[in-house]
Amino acid sequence: MNDTISSTGVPMQNQRLTARALLLGDRLDVAGLERSDVLSTTPLAFRAGQDGFVALFRYGVAVLVGLTPLEEDEVIRGLRQRIQGEFARHEEETAVIEISPDRDDQIPPGGPIYIKQLSTERLIVIADALSKSATLARDEREATAAFELVEPSVEHLAAKGRRPSDRRKILKHVGRALLVRQRMSGRVAVEEKPDVLWDRPDLERLYARLEDEYELKERAAALHRKLEVLGDTAQALTDIIDTERSLRLELIIVLLIVFEIFITFYQMFTGVSGH
Repeated sequence: MNDTISSTGVPMQNQRLTARALLLGDRLDVAGLERSDVLSTTPLAFRAGQDGFVALFRYGVAVLVGLTPLEEDEVIRGLRQRIQGEFARHEEETAVIEISPDRDDQIPPGGPIYIKQLSTERLIVIADALSKSATLARDEREATAAFELVEPSVEHLAAKGRRPSDRRKILKHVGRALLVRQRMSGRVAVEEKPDVLWDRPDLERLYARLEDEYELKERAAALHRKLEVLGDTAQALTDIIDTERSLRLELIIVLLIVFEIFITFYQMFTGVSGH
């Protein structure tokens, strides 16, 4: 695809642009969002502002490139009714893109993202990586918070050999941990590459560099392991509660049987019929 052209009709070269990925909510409903300036449908991407670019991802992320703060606010306001489960705090991932025709697509350590041309495909590749990084950041924070909720119960179990006495509180924390795990499972498949690479395999290297820069695979694997441990911990706590409940029921049944035997012997020795 040709270079992105500015509103003046001049190719945008030797410029720096800021790209921001904002995790707005659980989901973004892009169905029926019809625009005359659509550049891509997966993800939905279109022009915005004077020379800007927007990419929308169904898992709740909007990536804004080359927009002023006022233009960004306008885009977000226009999306507000399409945000499902909007977050009070928008997770953000920011990058600087430099258009440099004399360089190959590359990301030097601590430097900007250098691209030869400001093409739609390159922007989609960059937007995909930024959106996944922003989503992972929130998921990592939520998983850590869930661990902190159940950790006191696990420490008490390890130290005392029994669960804490407040069963309702434990169940509440376990429920929160399981909810976090459920929400994260399948929210975004980090290992999946953007569809645009099917048509532009020459951009595979750029995407691989972005994956390395934001450690997408490593973070996703670590998060997956953390979610597995979280699920196992929650299951163990609920199993302990269920076991204790079963033991209490068994004890009650035994006591009732003993009581019935006692009554029977009492009636036998006193000569009083129970019927």
